[in-house]
Amino acid sequence: MAELMKGKRGLVMGVANERSIAWGIAKALADEGAELAFSYQGEAFGKRVEPLAASVGSDLLVDVDVSNDASLDACFDALKTRWGTMDFLIHAIAYSDKNELTGRFINTTRGNFTNSLAISCFSFIDVSRRASELMPNGGSLITLTYGGSNRVTPNYNVMGVAKAALESATRYLANDLGPQQVRVNTISPGPMKTLAGAAIGGARATFRHTEANAPMRANATLEAIGGTAVWLCSDYGACTTGEVVHVDCGFHVLGMPQQDNL
Repeated sequence: MAELMKGKRGLVMGVANERSIAWGIAKALADEGAELAFSYQGEAFGKRVEPLAASVGSDLLVDVDVSNDASLDACFDALKTRWGTMDFLIHAIAYSDKNELTGRFINTTRGNFTNSLAISCFSFIDVSRRASELMPNGGSLITLTYGGSNRVTPNYNVMGVAKAALESATRYLANDLGPQQVRVNTISPGPMKTLAGAAIGGARATFRHTEANAPMRANATLEAIGGTAVWLCSDYGACTTGEVVHVDCGFHVLGMPQQDNL
């Protein structure tokens, strides 16, 4: 590897297991020389993350509830104590009640709407504020979105609205933090075979559909998504901010399925 991230430190939030997009990003960053910290929520996820973190030489793991200010404060206090400053943050956190990721969007409940937007969108704003305070020399903030943010996708429902808000927040954060050379970008993979993706009704059918119709006739790989994050976090990404970067084998450019699949 080229050690593009040598000397850089950052926090990865949202690793659930070795198939997580967050893990694909973490591994790519570590392979390029980055020093990593990981957050997780709850003992069960902690047990999954610990061996993965150890495999990339990290012993800095913090239990974080992004809906709790005290928990977030403790996380960034720990980073400040250990590192002093940081260079990047990966936000791969989203949530909605699985029962509302099937059927009709119109049946979204008030409680789940509020909770989904708070965890899937506001948490990125919240952690960006805290992380940017530890980036006196600039840095990179990355979150994850999906094409259901701007095109109706069956069963994606309230998560589509949450991701649309997240993409808008990315642009506003990019403008706020640009003067201090902190870049803010969103990566938009297509459907992935992850724990989060499996919660959406009809996930397997969606995966097969995009694979059959994307210009490259494939879905994205963790390695490709990780490489995109490396670019955005490295010095090569110094002039890129406020973007939604698609890593979906071109599926987002289509207006309808390929002719053979009509």
